[in-house]
Amino acid sequence: METGNILTAFTLTLFAGLAMGIGSIFSFMGKKTNHKFLASSLGFACGVMIYVAFIEIFPEARESLVESFGEEKGLWITVLSFFSGMIFMIFTEKFCLGNHEKEEKDCCHCCNNNSLYRMGVMTAIAIAIHNFPEGIAIFTSVLKDTTLGFSVALAIAIHNIAVGIAISAPIYYATGSRLRAFSFAILSGLLEPIGAIFGYILLRNYMSETFFGVLLSIVSGIMIYIALDELLPSAQKDGEHHIATYSMILGMGVMAISLIII
Repeated sequence: METGNILTAFTLTLFAGLAMGIGSIFSFMGKKTNHKFLASSLGFACGVMIYVAFIEIFPEARESLVESFGEEKGLWITVLSFFSGMIFMIFTEKFCLGNHEKEEKDCCHCCNNNSLYRMGVMTAIAIAIHNFPEGIAIFTSVLKDTTLGFSVALAIAIHNIAVGIAISAPIYYATGSRLRAFSFAILSGLLEPIGAIFGYILLRNYMSETFFGVLLSIVSGIMIYIALDELLPSAQKDGEHHIATYSMILGMGVMAISLIII
């Protein structure tokens, strides 16, 4: 494995993680939560994630696995790996993020400063857990194919901008502290490069064409699950259904054009 590729992989992973800080800064721009802006941001990120997962990552995984195992067996392994990614996220949320969901529901019923702050903190913890496998996804994607890795990093970075807003906004509106809100977003985002490092250390001896194919298919499943279970419902939560949908389509279009240019 070339040192240059490893450095590029780490740099792109760090970039995607720090993008949460950009979202955090956006959350300071208004005195009150701008639901339309948040809905459009989350919808846009959803479109980017779906497009990249289905158009870039899944076909790349299928190609690798078909090459390794043949047409029929390779397709089966690709599909099973894809749904394994979704199942992984379901169990992650069930066993690690249950309290986070409860806090969000509590906040809807009692929207005071304490509940807003709790929601922001629990969101940061939940996203930090998500960011760990995302970091591995970006890192391994870059090692497999730099162009593919850049697409994955860009998609997750756009997603992280929207998530940075979701973390920082409630903490900022509850405490009035930009520094505290920004710190939670950045610390959560740093789990991405940390995940990349740990993933590389643990998995570097197993990296092969087959390994990359399986992992990329799992990653595509994870990205689709995040888009459909978190981003789109959050974008539509405040009744901004059409804004979320139009922004999702825009996100797909922007990503399609960027991939053609790249």
